[in-house]
Amino acid sequence: MPASPPALGLRHAALRVRDLAAAEDFFVRALGYTVEWRPDPDNVYLTRGGDNVALHRVDRDEDPGLLDHLGVLVARAEDVDVWERHLDAVGARIVARPRTHRDGARSLYVAGPEGIVVQVLHHPPALAGAR
Repeated sequence: MPASPPALGLRHAALRVRDLAAAEDFFVRALGYTVEWRPDPDNVYLTRGGDNVALHRVDRDEDPGLLDHLGVLVARAEDVDVWERHLDAVGARIVARPRTHRDGARSLYVAGPEGIVVQVLHHPPALAGAR
């Protein structure tokens, strides 16, 4: 099996929550995160510099507190494409091919066992505190 491309480690988690305001308050007041980006009323991205937590509001009927995905941070945007080639070579199921997001991040998503989803992510603001 080929060696995996370089990564800076697990630095991102995305959580589904029912009460977005309470979850944001907990991460900001109790854990010291700051709001990095609020793309819309149902999503907020928080950071402590070297990591990133995304909070996604779900309907009352859905299970809250569930992991949406984990993110492995990479140093360069082109590393996401290197990871795509590696994942294809080892037969992994990529569920979202590389794309550049509105905030300048670049990522892909790969399916793991038992519903685990991992995002390979180049996220410039998180890199400032990651090295």
